[in-house]
Amino acid sequence: MNKLDQFNKSQLKELPEIRPGYTIKVYQKIKEADKERIQLFEGLIIARKHGKGVNATITVRKISHGVGVERVFPIHSPLIEKIEVLKKHKVRRAKLYYLRHKSAKETRLKEIK
Repeated sequence: MNKLDQFNKSQLKELPEIRPGYTIKVYQKIKEADKERIQLFEGLIIARKHGKGVNATITVRKISHGVGVERVFPIHSPLIEKIEVLKKHKVRRAKLYYLRHKSAKETRLKEIK
């Protein structure tokens, strides 16, 4: 194993199982001037990309004041403090991009117990 592979393995974090259709809270460190704070982003995972390695990302969507907001988070980034799973929904696709064009009532997903 070369040094690059060793470095990449050292960067991986222990994470809960996260899949498209899960509602999550992402706690991200934000640095403003000389202060550091934690910002919360709560929403539905609509996509997971780039596998399970260091480059893995998730796209999280929420509705804020009637406007859809999406953010892409690199899940193994040192700026991600923690990821908390709130709800699990049953979905039949790996990418939920179709939810972008649905109203709030149409996007209701069936929750897994």
